[in-house]
Amino acid sequence: MMWLREDLLKSIWHAFTALDVDHRGKVSKSQLKVLSYNLCTVMKIPHDPVAFEEHFKDDSKGPLSSDGYMPYLNWFILDKVQEDFDVTEFHRMCWTLCYKKKMHSPHLSISINDAFKVWCIFNFLSEDKYPLVIIIDEIEYFLRKLTEAMGIGLDEEKFAEYKANSKSCLSAWETINLVGMTYFCREVEPQTLSMGINHVFTELIMDVLKQGYMVKKGHKRKNWTERWFVLRPTALSYYESEDVLDLKGEIVLDQSCCVEALNDKDGKKCLFIIKCSDKSFEIRAPDKKKRQEWIQAVHSCIQLRRLGLTSPHHEARRRRREVRQRQQAEEEELAERMKELQAANERKQRELEDMRMVRLQMEEQMAQKSSELEQYLQRVRELEDMYHLLEEALEDERQAKHDEEAMRKLQSRLLQEEAAKRVELEQLHLQQQRELVQTEVEKKELIAEQQAKDRDLQAAALQLQRLEKERQDALEQYEEMSKKLERAANKTKTWKDKVAKHEGLVRLIQPGQKEPQRMTNWGPASFTDTELEMRKKFWHNTTEMT
Repeated sequence: MMWLREDLLKSIWHAFTALDVDHRGKVSKSQLKVLSYNLCTVMKIPHDPVAFEEHFKDDSKGPLSSDGYMPYLNWFILDKVQEDFDVTEFHRMCWTLCYKKKMHSPHLSISINDAFKVWCIFNFLSEDKYPLVIIIDEIEYFLRKLTEAMGIGLDEEKFAEYKANSKSCLSAWETINLVGMTYFCREVEPQTLSMGINHVFTELIMDVLKQGYMVKKGHKRKNWTERWFVLRPTALSYYESEDVLDLKGEIVLDQSCCVEALNDKDGKKCLFIIKCSDKSFEIRAPDKKKRQEWIQAVHSCIQLRRLGLTSPHHEARRRRREVRQRQQAEEEELAERMKELQAANERKQRELEDMRMVRLQMEEQMAQKSSELEQYLQRVRELEDMYHLLEEALEDERQAKHDEEAMRKLQSRLLQEEAAKRVELEQLHLQQQRELVQTEVEKKELIAEQQAKDRDLQAAALQLQRLEKERQDALEQYEEMSKKLERAANKTKTWKDKVAKHEGLVRLIQPGQKEPQRMTNWGPASFTDTELEMRKKFWHNTTEMT
């Protein structure tokens, strides 16, 4: 059976490590040969030394490791194991090889035999990993069963303190010291402790589910005989006495068996019957409570057989390991999730830090943008003010253009008048030439007058050039129209004054008088009455002088 092989390997591992004197993980071939012979002897397997030598013929250089010895152990010993050998003797042989080298505490309150039983219990409860250790949960399970067997119960407070301050796992020898130093049962007698250890050993290692005295009815003589009954997962054995040396019979429990209580008969009470395929067994328990306990225990064994399961202790151990494995897987998954959550939290923290930095940057940018917005709004207000100023300037410019246009029209009209005056002057000049031909006196006078007229014409021409230049300056200084207009007005005033001084050759058009228009040599209305009077006086004086 697989569980049997695992338990056998644990005891063999202790023996192998005991032979490893140098603690290098290797044992000499001669020692392994002796170990293999002893294993074959206690397990009732024929030993073949030739096969041993043939298997290790390539390993003649030195000692062998456990990995090198394991194939031989599996093929030539464990694969040939039958269930008819004494497992206790096998464990004791392995114990004998190792306990003297490993046990060093002289102050144990338990015997070597009890230490051997604790060692076997350790192997049963230890993990299937090497080097072998027993975890704290299995230690608690063992101590609970031990203290319950002694009838005292486990001190929860003391164990919680021990659990908090001790290692999470113990070796076989540390477990023996823990039990032998009676840390959890100091007030218990050594004999009581030994009985408790034996009870747990019998239950876990020997697979004894229940034992005790009952009376059995015989098959041939039909007499009632007291026997010591021992219940194991596969059979209910009965012995002569509780020393279990003289086996009187065995009730094999299989799937077809059943157990039930019987009514009292023939003065016999507390009866129950075990029905098998070939025969039935009538048994009388000491009392009704014991009868119910035995019926329940036998029924549990039959149910295990029907389900194809091993002993309840092995099943309980397997379930505890599965629970621990699930818990460990859940813890690992939880730890992994915690790591993931922690990593996610760290990422979130980094993201939050980044977001905080981004927020600070955004706040700085917002402050900067707010400042820029304030500046922009200030600029907008300034632009609006400038726009209003520009509108006013444009209005002024439009007004200036309007005034300029009016000035242009005025200048154009003045130029037209000047051209007309020039034509009149030319005609007047021609007329004067004709008149000079007529009279000599008038000729001289006309020559003088002509010279004066030429001078006036030259001055008028210069004045016209200056007016043309001023008009061009007025066009070039269009943007400063108000000032240009003012200068143009001043220049026009100057021009009017000069025209008035130059005997009316060029004179601004003014509203005409209502009197009849006068005709002179210089054309109609060339002079006013005052100017004509002055001319007459000038001519009269000139004539007198000649």
